[in-house]
Amino acid sequence: MTIRFDGRVAIVTGAGNGLGRAHALGLAARGAKVVVNDFGGARDGTGGSLTAAETVVEEIRAAGGTAMADAADVSNFEQVKAMVARATKEWGSVDLLCANAGILRDKSFAKMELADFDKVIDVHLKGTFYCCKAVWDGMRERNYGRIVVTTSSSGLYGNFGQANYGAAKMGIVGLMNVLAAEGRKTDIRINTISPTAATRMTEELLPPQALQLMKPDAITPAVLYLLSDNAPTRTIMGAGAGSFAVVKILESEGINLAEADWTPDAIAEHFGAISDMSKAEALEGAFQQTQKYVAQAAARAGVKL
Repeated sequence: MTIRFDGRVAIVTGAGNGLGRAHALGLAARGAKVVVNDFGGARDGTGGSLTAAETVVEEIRAAGGTAMADAADVSNFEQVKAMVARATKEWGSVDLLCANAGILRDKSFAKMELADFDKVIDVHLKGTFYCCKAVWDGMRERNYGRIVVTTSSSGLYGNFGQANYGAAKMGIVGLMNVLAAEGRKTDIRINTISPTAATRMTEELLPPQALQLMKPDAITPAVLYLLSDNAPTRTIMGAGAGSFAVVKILESEGINLAEADWTPDAIAEHFGAISDMSKAEALEGAFQQTQKYVAQAAARAGVKL
């Protein structure tokens, strides 16, 4: 089966360079009309220019594809709404969204200024929310939508000097979890990519020989799969250097303690059993956790639910 996007309209944010550029080119090569969005700023989010986006549009058109450039700042909701309105007016819909745009303002937590935290949250977390919000109503009306948002191992697992970036990237996972539940009835599927690649955001962090293995093009196959008709929903995929994986957030089976043992001392005594991951599960929703705890308590009390 060949995955195609003929007749689909896609927005890719941060598409002037690196990962976003690769995703935009990949979508266009498989038939999508692509809005190449890039604010055109520096790595820390300062400045701004349409040049990078226009260059990618020229590449797509030279290869026989259809694209338009857009310089909306994803941290500005009015600009994001205008971008979606423009694409809808020109091409009739927005069916696919890849929220990829991001910036870095790395500093240790002790040295991090509030402005550095706020700006990264604005671009990554609020920017992703704004993009999803701007396409959501149209996708619901048409009973179709595919969204890929972008997390990071820095959020999933932690990385020194990235409290702002890590917090934003885990917030995006939480956003996906909720939107996946709310989008099911209108066939809006939303998934998350956790990429690692050689881009201007990672070029100073890795040795040259590693960067050579980590082409941005290696991430795009996973993104295109997650944007396809038969995509899953509520899935986190890791990708890099040709490796692909699924990431799950797991919860241990846990134990139920008698009320007399609701003490920190009992927690310490039983922590080995509490943290035993041999029967861990990836829960599918917030209420599933509640149901599990209530069922354990009812079993201890001999109560039938």
